[in-house]
Amino acid sequence: MSTKAETSIWRSPFELFANTAGKLLPGSLLLLVQRLGIAAVFFMSGRTKVDGLLTVNEGAFELFRYDYALPLVPPETAAYAATYSEHLFPLLLAVGLFTRFSATALLMMTAVIEIFVYPDAWPTHLSWAGLLLPLIALGGGKVSLDRVLKIP
Repeated sequence: MSTKAETSIWRSPFELFANTAGKLLPGSLLLLVQRLGIAAVFFMSGRTKVDGLLTVNEGAFELFRYDYALPLVPPETAAYAATYSEHLFPLLLAVGLFTRFSATALLMMTAVIEIFVYPDAWPTHLSWAGLLLPLIALGGGKVSLDRVLKIP
């Protein structure tokens, strides 16, 4: 059986690391990184579906006609909705405006992609959910327009 002193010796470096990390990585910084990280994933995907600023390209329509064919949603409607969502919600997340709503919209989009388009890509989609769920639960954090405008 180990003594309290022996336990303290091996715990001490971990406690030091945990305390230091807690001070260097405040929650507001973590939420900012989460917002920017997941926003980049969706925004870059959206950019592949447009020409110029926001003209949905033929390649996007082809994807939704054949590869991403969704039940009950016409391909043209799905292409426009997905493309504009992949632009709007990431921009809102980047500035921390309507964070909870935007993260929820992207989580629902992730669920649709997982269920109907790429069910084998669950590890990727799980990592997206891992970034989005804390934003839904905690909001945009101190470094957000939500905070400035007092939006819950």
